[in-house]
Amino acid sequence: MFSKALAILLLNTGSAGLAHAFVPADASLSKAGASCVPSSSSTTKPLAMAGGEGGESEWAKALKDSEGVAPGSFEKEMQAKMKGLGGLKSKNANPKLSANANLVEWLAEEGDLYLADESSWGEAPHPLAISTETVDELTNESSGRGLLARRSVNDGDELLKIPMDLCFTKKSARKAFGKEVLDRDINEYLAIACQLVREKNVLGEKSRWKPYIDVLPEVDEVNPTFTWSDEDLSFLEGSPVVAATQSMQMKLKREYDALLGGEGALCDKYPDLFPREHFTYENWVWAFTMLFSRAIRLRNMRQGETLAMVPYADLINHSAFSGAYVDAREVGDWLFKTGGEEVILYADRGYRKMEQVYISYGPKSNADLLLLYGFALERNPFNSVDVTVSIKPRTKADISEDDGASDADIDPLAEEKIAFVEDAGRKTIVDFPCYADRYPTEMIEYLRLMQMTPEDTRERPLGDFDYSRTISAANEAAALSSVVDAVKRQLSKYPTTEEDDATIIKDKGLFRLLNYKQRMAIRHRRNEKRLLKRTIAALEKQIRRKGLDTEDLQRAGGSTLGEVLPGDEKLGGKQRTALEDRLEKMGLPVDLR
Repeated sequence: MFSKALAILLLNTGSAGLAHAFVPADASLSKAGASCVPSSSSTTKPLAMAGGEGGESEWAKALKDSEGVAPGSFEKEMQAKMKGLGGLKSKNANPKLSANANLVEWLAEEGDLYLADESSWGEAPHPLAISTETVDELTNESSGRGLLARRSVNDGDELLKIPMDLCFTKKSARKAFGKEVLDRDINEYLAIACQLVREKNVLGEKSRWKPYIDVLPEVDEVNPTFTWSDEDLSFLEGSPVVAATQSMQMKLKREYDALLGGEGALCDKYPDLFPREHFTYENWVWAFTMLFSRAIRLRNMRQGETLAMVPYADLINHSAFSGAYVDAREVGDWLFKTGGEEVILYADRGYRKMEQVYISYGPKSNADLLLLYGFALERNPFNSVDVTVSIKPRTKADISEDDGASDADIDPLAEEKIAFVEDAGRKTIVDFPCYADRYPTEMIEYLRLMQMTPEDTRERPLGDFDYSRTISAANEAAALSSVVDAVKRQLSKYPTTEEDDATIIKDKGLFRLLNYKQRMAIRHRRNEKRLLKRTIAALEKQIRRKGLDTEDLQRAGGSTLGEVLPGDEKLGGKQRTALEDRLEKMGLPVDLR
């Protein structure tokens, strides 16, 4: 999939000037990271005939090719295109251009980075340029700033390097506030959030990082779901994202109160360092919007993994198909190391001139992306929908409370199943992610256990069985049917159908009357429904192919229809979602207790 971008570019020309540039419609910007064949990035070519009759035109072409690319030619080409379009009036200049210029200048001065388009002694031309606006071709929605290839880039080329000294980290935050104020055990997200608020709101013009702070977007330019209003969030009704969003909102508020705003917290202890008029909950949400959408986990640091806000590198947009990841390395060559560290990025494929460069934010579902980054992809191979499965135990105690039940309804293995699951560290009600073409093996193993009958066990304990393998035809039929039932139950939670959503999207006039968040919500819920319907079709086909759709196969007594267990209703239903479990693995502070 290719995207086209209308991009006003800030380009470093080697002087203090600005270049306004328009990326034409034929410049392919790969929103999904689809591979494309790059042109050669070599700036010199041998004089050779073009393979024709060898006339003067052939010789002239070969001579022109041998000249290579002149310094600043990219900027001149873009200026010419803008002039042809009427140019940009200075009084209407995009303020983002000035912010981009200041960032590039700051990176050069503070980080001693070489970002010019021409070669210098021991320095190759910088291959990237900042785009102030990129647009997704499929949705026609803005995707904000991005980085474009200034010239052809080859697979494996070094794209950027940023000194760690320019990054926001837990270390920089503790240095800014004092190690006695932010102790060693403070969570990385919390520490960096405090520094972001300080640099933007307390120090302002005096901040060392002001040029970087100035290019960071506002909350309404990112729009993660935890910043949405209840009205906008209602467009996601039925989606598992809603529960995760509400949980995130509550936990962020709890973290703010515990660390900053509550009685006896940092705003009370150190009012000069944490003035309440600046360390507001609104600014706290902005800081976490920046962290969730831009922070990078550097895994190759000498002292172990480090979370960092990396200027310039965090302008690069995400592609689910990219294999490039930003990481760190020790400064120096293979023989001499300086002891310092820097952030580094290499191209994972070739890029053509003016093509947008992408990295991967990780194998994230659209629910993850929408919650943390404020966007979802139309084509995402990692997209999934959380589906709830559970067992409703039918013990003697449960049957005695049900006037309409008989002893025949008792599941004789119910208590053993519950004990087995708890010993394995699982709960009797669990969320599993379902993908367009598969479901987790853990899910089917769980359901094989829950659908065991005395005929399957033959008086052997449940722990004797390998649930990664088929137990019996009846058990397999029950397990697969349970997945179908659970997916159908999730599908029934949406107040609209997939066809309803498609109709809304096709009415372009009406669809454009909705705001960005509402449009994104409709696309997201439609894609969830499409995924769930494909899952049902694939499972039913699998059941038929295995001959497991006959009525005479005995089913287990336990139900796995996603019903909340007795007693859990008092606690508000299931306490965690699969999405929350993934957030916990990411080390997000919303999971701190």
